[in-house]
Amino acid sequence: MSFSASSKVNVLLVGSGGREHALAWKLLQSPKLGGLFVAPGNAGTFDYNVPISQTDYRALVEFAKRNSCFTIIGPELPLHEGLVDQLSSEGLSSFGPMRNSARIETSKSFAKNFMKINHIPTAEFRIFEDHSQALDYVLSIGGNAVVKVNGLASGKGVFVCSNIDEATNALKSIFIERDFGHAGSSVVIEEKLSGFEVSLFALCDGKVARFLGTAMDHKRLLDGDRGPNTGGMGAFSPAVKFDRSQIDLVMRKIVEPTVKIIGFKGFLYVGLMITSDGPKVLEYNARLGDPEAQCILPRVKFDILDRLLAIDKEGLQSLDEPFTLSEEYSCCITMCSQGYPTKALETGFEIAGIADAQRLDRVNVFHSGTKFNEGKIFTAGGRVITVNATGLTLREASERAYAGVRLISWKGENHRTDIGRDPNG
Repeated sequence: MSFSASSKVNVLLVGSGGREHALAWKLLQSPKLGGLFVAPGNAGTFDYNVPISQTDYRALVEFAKRNSCFTIIGPELPLHEGLVDQLSSEGLSSFGPMRNSARIETSKSFAKNFMKINHIPTAEFRIFEDHSQALDYVLSIGGNAVVKVNGLASGKGVFVCSNIDEATNALKSIFIERDFGHAGSSVVIEEKLSGFEVSLFALCDGKVARFLGTAMDHKRLLDGDRGPNTGGMGAFSPAVKFDRSQIDLVMRKIVEPTVKIIGFKGFLYVGLMITSDGPKVLEYNARLGDPEAQCILPRVKFDILDRLLAIDKEGLQSLDEPFTLSEEYSCCITMCSQGYPTKALETGFEIAGIADAQRLDRVNVFHSGTKFNEGKIFTAGGRVITVNATGLTLREASERAYAGVRLISWKGENHRTDIGRDPNG
């Protein structure tokens, strides 16, 4: 199924997080959009939701076929499990990488070996499937390493260790306690790099990549980058301390070779450590990040649906219009349920103040773990709300976002208080 440039297009957006709410918000601005359907969505996309799980692939394919939809896949699991492949086999158009290409995110061992073979700069690493061998290795290097679950772990499977106790506990969590299930059947142990982290995003058609912005994500739960890793507690865009010459270098030396070698179609996320030896890849994601999407999409000044359709048809080289981003800063704060990121979450509490925050100038409220019931909105997950704001400076964007955060409340809510408040990132 293909769509003409002049026709309105029905879109099925798969996912239920803040990333998907931000994508829906941006898609609704496109003059090419016909109907929008979000499966399963959240309270923020309530008017467009369809009651299909993001992992009920047969039902998603049938819905797309029945409603002549162009399907956009937001989260990683449906990409890993081949939803794009299934849609393609039915002759249905979609946006996202095929399962084989998505391995660049879904298997850290695949990604690391890919980078090694293709001379893409990254940290030195070893791969282990056996707990005792991994333990012997971290003991031999004094525990100063990064331990990563090989498979998908919703952003929580990375342990940055500084000593033997931390590394030993990380391996115990993965191999003995099985906290990550099958995803932790093997681990990647990397050298710990020094520098500062940046996330770079590109829109890719299998041959060509176009720059989509940078962001600085804050993974740790607590202020000052302390506490356990999470799926992301906030972000800002563009990344400070990362200029156009560095962006061009990463696009030329990392992004473009990756896209061409793999034939990658979709949103490509490259997590980078900017070291004294230059940029090195920490990880790839085969989709937009969350909460980075909630920062970057408000800066996008072009029709995102137009670009995604072009990738499905003629490719990005067919487009004459520039991929323009606002020069303003964008900052977002993630508001979480008590107990996040552990499994001992407390949810089901009514949320107050969302409408008040949305009335603030240049503030957007994107939903993640929320549900709508009898005219009220309740918490339904770990990361619940992302409050985004834009401003001429990072400080201005941050202050506006926190003004929105202060208006929203529920029992047990928690968030970091330092996102975007350090002018150096």
